[in-house]
Amino acid sequence: MAEGQVYKIHSDFYYIDNGVEVFECKVREVLKKRKERILVGDFVEFENGYIEEIIPRKNYISRPAVSNIDQIIIVSALKEPDLNFQQLNRYIALAKYYEIPPVLCFNKNDLNFDKCLKKRIHDIYEKLGFEIVYTSATEHSGIKAFERVLKDKTSVLCGNSGVGKSSLVNAINPDLNIRTKEVSEKTQRGTHTTRHCEIIKINETSRIVDTPGFSNVKFDFILPADVDLLFCELAQLRDGCKYADCLHFHEDGCNVLAHLDEIDESRYDSYLAFVNEAKEYKERIKYEGRKTEHSKKFVNNREVAKISGKKRESARNTLKQKIIREIDNEDE
Repeated sequence: MAEGQVYKIHSDFYYIDNGVEVFECKVREVLKKRKERILVGDFVEFENGYIEEIIPRKNYISRPAVSNIDQIIIVSALKEPDLNFQQLNRYIALAKYYEIPPVLCFNKNDLNFDKCLKKRIHDIYEKLGFEIVYTSATEHSGIKAFERVLKDKTSVLCGNSGVGKSSLVNAINPDLNIRTKEVSEKTQRGTHTTRHCEIIKINETSRIVDTPGFSNVKFDFILPADVDLLFCELAQLRDGCKYADCLHFHEDGCNVLAHLDEIDESRYDSYLAFVNEAKEYKERIKYEGRKTEHSKKFVNNREVAKISGKKRESARNTLKQKIIREIDNEDE
């Protein structure tokens, strides 16, 4: 059985690269019954035009749905559109949630932006240990440094529309000719030019996942008490709080509030915004049952599709009725 990586999905077809050639495959029915979702980036076993198994992932992102990523490169513009610190912190926190290393790329370095902006970026993010690169796709400034960041890795580029993600990739390899679109003067936003996820080989050592974007990232899937774990400067202070469930809003004995002068205001404000989103999630699940029935089970060390409880009970009832009818017929 051959192995390869899914680099593109279109309709019901999965395009698999085994390092030598590309295969167009479909999914075995047993995987569908197990509700196994195949993502771009998955390594799979395939045979005779069908995917048989998914090789365990080292990581994944749920939206956009990609797997086996080495790093997330967060691309922001220094101007046009203006740098949005909360959005940047949102992407950083998302990378932390999925335990994928982030790299911060600040593009459009050639534009006439406030020069104090770079000092603020340094004071916030370099001090927190994030790798940072400055680029200008139009003037090819910093492109070599950007290439070094990508080398020997599979990277996902994320960032708001119009910040220059596609332009950066085209600057490295113009032959790719990835579509770009200008930022609207009215809204100061770009529009997505990518319609599906696809792994693109930039050169012999580097690959990126071209995605439709990380739209509507919102922390409405975790509990409020876990949000501080997504901020490294808060996470190292939380154990010093008086209460284990401290949210660092206004609680007595809060170690984070005691050190608030050491935390950048935009980072703390972002944390508060994300906690409020997480509160919506907590409220939503309060009255919901969280138990889910698995769609697969292990029998003799083999993974097989599992029949749901409702279907199993229905089958038993049908069997009972059949037996009763047979007994009645014998009595007659």
